Amino acid sequence: MITAYAMTAKGVAAVTALLDAGLVTAVVGADDAGVADGSHAALRALCADRGIPFADRAAAGPPATPYLVAVGWRWLIDPGPATLVVFHDSLLPRYRGFNPLVTALIEGDDRTGVTALLATDEYDRGDILGRVEVPLPRPIRIADAIALVAAAYGELAAAIGARIAAGGPLAGVPQDEAAASYSLWRDDADYDLDWTGDAVRLRDTVLAVGPPYRGARTLLNGTPVRVYDATVEPDVTIANRTPGKVVFLRAGRPTVVCGTGLLRLDDVRHDEPNAASALPLARFRSRFG
Repeated sequence: MITAYAMTAKGVAAVTALLDAGLVTAVVGADDAGVADGSHAALRALCADRGIPFADRAAAGPPATPYLVAVGWRWLIDPGPATLVVFHDSLLPRYRGFNPLVTALIEGDDRTGVTALLATDEYDRGDILGRVEVPLPRPIRIADAIALVAAAYGELAAAIGARIAAGGPLAGVPQDEAAASYSLWRDDADYDLDWTGDAVRLRDTVLAVGPPYRGARTLLNGTPVRVYDATVEPDVTIANRTPGKVVFLRAGRPTVVCGTGLLRLDDVRHDEPNAASALPLARFRSRFG
């Protein structure tokens, strides 16, 4: 009845719920080199355990089911005569587009959610079939936020699956265009920290792009490093404020001057395969960025 196009832990959660309902005919997956969470292998193993055909995107043929579901999918799908339901990890119409959960964490949002919608020619503008809200404790790491949202994916997938199983056309509610906002695509350059920014936003960025993503990047005295943990510290008056300079070095952990506020770096690693720690910092007169 349903062909599922799924990636990431959120895709695993949604497909599991649909499999539990006995609605999945086939699954198409794809590996994301930028996400190290093992979800692609987990999805393949899940399908093997349930006796459901699984195909990698490059080898997948055209769908042969009346319903298609896309979860975490990054490519266009031609549904043909089928009904395509897209799952999106924001409360639409807020944050249409790309990496909305990362954006929500960086923007300091205290809630996010999952939306199921009917696909249209323009991304994330279709009628809404259902939403599940997810509170976000602050601060929060992206891995923990993904776990919260994945549970909501499973809940919403079960609800949409029940509507599909009941038969009849799926009807949704039009989005409020006046309330719409967008989240732009992210690439490797977006891992770079801008020390002229606010310390709270910089901390939230560090937590938002950490594992399973590659980690926030900066230069330490000209050498690339990744920052995986940071703590906001009370600001002090600095006559010649220079973002990126170390103002305190305590127990080997540097406190860095930001455009607004101070940020203590608690986990800094060299940007190389062995990811050796760059702490304790040996030199007080150090500059980040």
